[in-house]
Amino acid sequence: MAKLSVKAIETRVDLLVQREREESENHHDFIFDLLLAYGKPKSTVSRLKNGVLNVALEPATEVALKNVVYFRELLESEDALEEIERLREAAHVVRYSPRFIIVSDYSELLARDTKTGETLAIDFLDFAKHFAFFLPWAGMEKTQYISEAHADVKAAERMGKLFDELLRANPYVVENDFNRHTLNIFFTRLLFCFFAEDTNIFKENQFTNAVGSFTQKDGSDTQEFLTALFEALDTPDAEDKEAPFKDFPYVNGRLFAKQDALVVPQFTAKARQHLVELGTLQWQEINPDIFGSMFQAIVTPGKRSDLGQHYTSVPNILKTIEPLFLDELREEFDAAFDNVKKLEALLKRISAIKIFDPACGSGNFLVIAYKELRRLEHAILERLADIGGNKHSSLFADSRISIENFFGIEIDDFAAEVAVLSLWIAKHQMNMEFTDKFKVEIPLIPLRETGQIKEGNAARIDWNEVCPNDGKEEIYLIGNPPYLGSRNQGKEQKTDLKLSTSNFKSLDYVCIWFIKGSEYINKTVAQLSFVATNSITQGEQVSLLWKPILSKNIEIGYAYSSFKWSNSAKKNAGVICVVINLRNKGNKKKYIFSENLVTEVKNITPYVTESQNVWISRRSHSISPQLPQMGYGSMPNDGSNLILTTTEKEELLSCHPYLDKIIKKFYGADQYINGKERYCLWIEDENLNFAHEIKPISQRLEKVRQVRINSTEKSTQAMAIFPHKFYFSAYKPTDSIIVPRVSSERREYIPIGYLGADTVISDAAFAVYDAEPWLFALLTSRLHMAWVRSVGGKLKTDYRYSNTLVYNNFPVPHLTPQMKTKLTEVALRVLDVREYHCENTLAELYDPDKMPADLREAHTAVDKLVDSLYSKTGFENDEDRLAKLFDLYQKQVAEEEAKAPKKSTRRKKTT
Repeated sequence: MAKLSVKAIETRVDLLVQREREESENHHDFIFDLLLAYGKPKSTVSRLKNGVLNVALEPATEVALKNVVYFRELLESEDALEEIERLREAAHVVRYSPRFIIVSDYSELLARDTKTGETLAIDFLDFAKHFAFFLPWAGMEKTQYISEAHADVKAAERMGKLFDELLRANPYVVENDFNRHTLNIFFTRLLFCFFAEDTNIFKENQFTNAVGSFTQKDGSDTQEFLTALFEALDTPDAEDKEAPFKDFPYVNGRLFAKQDALVVPQFTAKARQHLVELGTLQWQEINPDIFGSMFQAIVTPGKRSDLGQHYTSVPNILKTIEPLFLDELREEFDAAFDNVKKLEALLKRISAIKIFDPACGSGNFLVIAYKELRRLEHAILERLADIGGNKHSSLFADSRISIENFFGIEIDDFAAEVAVLSLWIAKHQMNMEFTDKFKVEIPLIPLRETGQIKEGNAARIDWNEVCPNDGKEEIYLIGNPPYLGSRNQGKEQKTDLKLSTSNFKSLDYVCIWFIKGSEYINKTVAQLSFVATNSITQGEQVSLLWKPILSKNIEIGYAYSSFKWSNSAKKNAGVICVVINLRNKGNKKKYIFSENLVTEVKNITPYVTESQNVWISRRSHSISPQLPQMGYGSMPNDGSNLILTTTEKEELLSCHPYLDKIIKKFYGADQYINGKERYCLWIEDENLNFAHEIKPISQRLEKVRQVRINSTEKSTQAMAIFPHKFYFSAYKPTDSIIVPRVSSERREYIPIGYLGADTVISDAAFAVYDAEPWLFALLTSRLHMAWVRSVGGKLKTDYRYSNTLVYNNFPVPHLTPQMKTKLTEVALRVLDVREYHCENTLAELYDPDKMPADLREAHTAVDKLVDSLYSKTGFENDEDRLAKLFDLYQKQVAEEEAKAPKKSTRRKKTT
């Protein structure tokens, strides 16, 4: 079924609500009609309606579709909030992992997004106003915004004010890394105290009230007071504590461990005021996975303006951990639902799982993984209580999921400390859920578990020293390692890469994690799943990175094809990402996730397509003999003296009208796409004397000669005796095709041009001479664009074309004269429509928001025709196009190798 647009869904939901308003007495089909409105297949909804797919515990009042929804009709006497909270934690709901839980009495409606944690509470007939909440059903994740009032943002901003004031009062802090480190440790202690007094670890408001009651308003004794308090929190016996601190509990752990050189900074009156005001916030609402990243930005120089920008959203984190291990564990829970021994075995299994993030930042991946395993543990225990009675009472004394099984490496010392703190906070939050569910309290303090977070450079540390892998333990590596393209790396990063691979000059920094990760998991049961920029699945990096990795016993188990990075911050990072899972080869199923589709495949290539692994490298000639040569355009290397503006050209022609025979249009990609006119002097040898007779031309040629003589390049100096010639000439007096080397990622098509013999293409673009319109049709097709996006790579986020990598490897089936005629017809139609809109630049015409309907129709005709040359049945999506192209590429490579002369293996005779 074709994917619905947002507008189409909105229209469908409007009609549904209108129907519900008119049929106010009968709402029983609401949930089924709602699923249809978001594009769920009619056959699926019909089977759900007749009960075949309904997995609800109480089918009379509930409708549940696995992985999609759990819906319950409410009685008038039932409280919606209580019911949705009950269902959220219920074992039979956790078992089926619904994306949304919905309860309604058809007067009000309450819904919860189980991935993002968002809740929707509305009047039932206002549903259409909030249709975007359920867009994930249609494969569209919601862009989330954190308001200024959100607890995490407000707390981070308030902490920032205190941090700034303390820096002003303690200028010594910035003198060295150690002083900065002590201030960071101080802030992690504050964070714990604020959270503790709002979540029953301390008495309510105990920390804030103590600061307010026992310190002077001018801040003069705040330093002394906090130093003594922190010492008390690391003192087990209350009798050994000073009077104001006797009621504070013993915390222990690495957080308040005594460090001789660790000092509390000096406070001012303003700093003390900020400290007390921070205590008025609702710290129990803090999300440790979000807040850690935000506060790291607060204390890191230069990152304050990016508050929350690099926090990874929960749906994106789940892209790594759900297919990696959560989905399998949930399926095992489903299968064991009525079997005590199997449930006990599953409980034992999840208690032994180790999670390792070798670029953990402030710990958000680890926190989400921890919470998800705890929720599954709670569901298992709840089910055991239902079917096992009192036999399992010993299981409810404590959680078996230990934060000691959560490992991380982080180069920033403060982020490492925040990661540990975030795990403690997450543990306490889950302990509170445990208490609500089973009425058994699990105290957080004294802190016994300290986590396994190691400060250091993951690119240089032996990962086995951080998380030992004996080959048999269930270990999952997850995370979002730093990206850094090859051009943006400093000396340290280049050295890091060099230690991992000989291909360090051309690889993105994130490749280190895949290289080291593949070595870590090789010949073990461990697996990894990392988020990365999609550049590692494109262009030259594919063969450089993946060929060595996949030549081992390693395979890609699942992958998410390119998706736009999104998080909960106001400023979303403009990055296109993939998720790649690596594991040892076996008989497990393989899946490609693309938008809202999941496809089981036989093999996943590093291009995230289904076919055999393909390694595409640069070629000097096209693999398809039918294609003419593509190369760089002509390079003047002339100090701009052979180049003319429109005004300069007109001035010359007004005085010397016969000069038009040595003046031609001159286009690079920028001039062509943006409609900037430019010209050049193109002087053949037979016109050289004529050119010298024109004084302005002669003067220009002399300037060219001087520029080249003064060059440090010998090849340029050698061309000084030919100042009328371009340094490199590719021009032919024929029709030509111009292909921009870089084009905006927003465009559906690269604005490729078809030019006449009066135009010279510059070296800022690629050029094909002796070109015919049928080739223009091939290169402007959607099929070729799919090839460009996959094989060509990107410059930042823009398309980067390459003649040797993209064009020369582009496979083309044999084209008959009749096929070329048809291609010519659709090509000329595109060119005619462009000419009809000649008042617009190509940049405007190919802006996806402004593209004229007739131009889009002309391109659609090209797309259909080109697709038909490769497949009689057409293609569902670009992934199918790529699979076909890679298959054809492999066949043409095999044919090429079969035709190549074989090297003699006979040995010469020796005498």
